[in-house]
Amino acid sequence: MPELPEVEVARLALEEHCVGKRIVRCAAADDTKVIDGVAPERLEASLVGRTIAAARRKGKNMWLVLDSPPHPTFQFGMAGAIHIKGVELSKYKRSAVNPTEEWPSKYSKLFVEMDDGLEFSFTDKRRFAKIRLLDNPEAAPPISELGPDALFEPIKLDEFVKTLSQKKGPIKALLLDQSFISGIGNWMADEVLYLARIHPGQTASKISKDKCEILHQCIKEVIEESIKVGADSNQFPENWIFHSREKKPGKAFVDGKKIDFITVGGRTSAYVPELQKLDGTDSAASRSKPGKDKENDDNTKSGKGRNAPKPAKGRVKAAKGSSNKATNTSDDGDKEDYEVEEAKPAKRGRKQPARVSNTSSKNAGSIHGDEATDEVDARPAKRTKKQIEKTTKRSLKEANHEDSDEEAHDKIEAKPGNAPTEESARRPHMKELAKES
Repeated sequence: MPELPEVEVARLALEEHCVGKRIVRCAAADDTKVIDGVAPERLEASLVGRTIAAARRKGKNMWLVLDSPPHPTFQFGMAGAIHIKGVELSKYKRSAVNPTEEWPSKYSKLFVEMDDGLEFSFTDKRRFAKIRLLDNPEAAPPISELGPDALFEPIKLDEFVKTLSQKKGPIKALLLDQSFISGIGNWMADEVLYLARIHPGQTASKISKDKCEILHQCIKEVIEESIKVGADSNQFPENWIFHSREKKPGKAFVDGKKIDFITVGGRTSAYVPELQKLDGTDSAASRSKPGKDKENDDNTKSGKGRNAPKPAKGRVKAAKGSSNKATNTSDDGDKEDYEVEEAKPAKRGRKQPARVSNTSSKNAGSIHGDEATDEVDARPAKRTKKQIEKTTKRSLKEANHEDSDEEAHDKIEAKPGNAPTEESARRPHMKELAKES
């Protein structure tokens, strides 16, 4: 969006080409979102016949001082721009009004013709700008609520350092606060912080005095340099972060160093981690926070913690299967997780013989199932009553998880990822029956 340099270049153009001239024709758009608090007809009537005495600006707001009130004010919003017919003005992407288009542009919100035939227009393609008609612009919001202008009323160094030492918020958010300094927007804040080698999230009060002085100087230099080239971003110094700040993450570099993006003060902030590092306690807090985040991530990945995800079906199947070929990592890429999940079925394997044995007893004499089951189920019918009671007691002991030689045998077989099959679970019982028969 237009910030102090773009708005200042527009003001300078109006001052150079329009001051001292009388308005003979005016056309205001029927757009109540942009034309704020005044009917288009009244705005037109208030301007026609008046002479422009001066063009003023504070922060990102500009207004024309007429020979008598009221005066029109312009809040540029996201894409507001001044265009003077035949005069090359600032170029910034979001103004997006091509000189080759019809004149006045279809995005014109206020068109003005001077007594010498010169014409200018205020355009706004995105309709976030505001045009107001005020008797005393400096005494009314939003201009009355602005802090000192970064160009016309620069804060003295001592006061700047003192103010920062009292602010506990991040420096990027403070620079964007128009009640602190007016005129600095998102791209300017990123630029001055990059040139000063200050992390945008650094607490203002924890910035050293030396760095405060450098930051104070960088604000001045960025404003002056950008105005000198007519706010034409194509002519900004090559070593500015501006040229890459709108590129995609991973593809943004300045002087061969990677640009990263974080959110500070609700705004996306471009910075160079290699050069802009957090200092003091901010640095310590930053190191501890990722540590906590990493610990939480590790807990989540390893199946620990309150919000740990349930194991995927694929993992459980791999753990239950009789094959040990599961060498792939789990879905989240953590091999250790997979081994933890794979180890759990071993506990179920110890209980499994009892369940299978009970099932085998219940299915005695069944004509269904595999041949091995039929063979085992056929034998109990020939046993004596004493033998049957002995076998039943053994099954009950296994159901109550009491260790026996046969259960120990099952524990050995029930290794992680190699849970006993129904047939192997039955083997101890079959062995005992063979002895008894």
